[in-house]
Amino acid sequence: MSRRTLLASTAAVVLVAALAAWLVSPETLFERLRWVAADPVRFVAVLTLVALVRPLLAWPTTLLAVVVGYTQPLTWAPVALALVVVSSVPPYFFGRHIRGDSGRFAAAGERFVDTTGDVRSVAASRLFPAPSDIVSVGAGVADVRLRSYVLGTAVGETPWVVGGVLVGGSLGALTADSLTGLFDVRLVAGAAAVGVLLLAGPLYRYASKRNVKLR
Repeated sequence: MSRRTLLASTAAVVLVAALAAWLVSPETLFERLRWVAADPVRFVAVLTLVALVRPLLAWPTTLLAVVVGYTQPLTWAPVALALVVVSSVPPYFFGRHIRGDSGRFAAAGERFVDTTGDVRSVAASRLFPAPSDIVSVGAGVADVRLRSYVLGTAVGETPWVVGGVLVGGSLGALTADSLTGLFDVRLVAGAAAVGVLLLAGPLYRYASKRNVKLR
């Protein structure tokens, strides 16, 4: 794929996402939640479809967990986690698609993954409060194996999903505005701290080896 083709396809995806996000707002989904949630099978089927198209709508992945929590008890957290993992796969494959034209970014990503490990690198990246889809695309560009990517995503997204389900259950009314500032700063700081701890060991060993070679 030429650089011009890559830029054109990326611009087209961004344009479609912006248009879809403008035409389809979260409120449209929220208005129909009670009817959808009345039938568990219908609820899972509809949310699976929403999870697959979510990247094009530019909605956050935690929205899925909040929606589940708004209509279902905490025991549905594994379902919410599965939906978040499914929703993270399309951006990952997009990253794999553009990997050949990513140059130094792909090389840097591969070195990072080689140093920290496939599962660990994805899990730690998910624990940081970074945009989920950027992490997904980055994992694809870095050539993380799909199985490792799915496992790392499930581990790293767990605190955000549980938090989202709890927040959804505590909301009296679900609107786009109510999704602002969802999570306690302690959860954000704690998850980020765990992410740092996951990366600290491998990065320290890598730095130590480089220092030995330079001597």
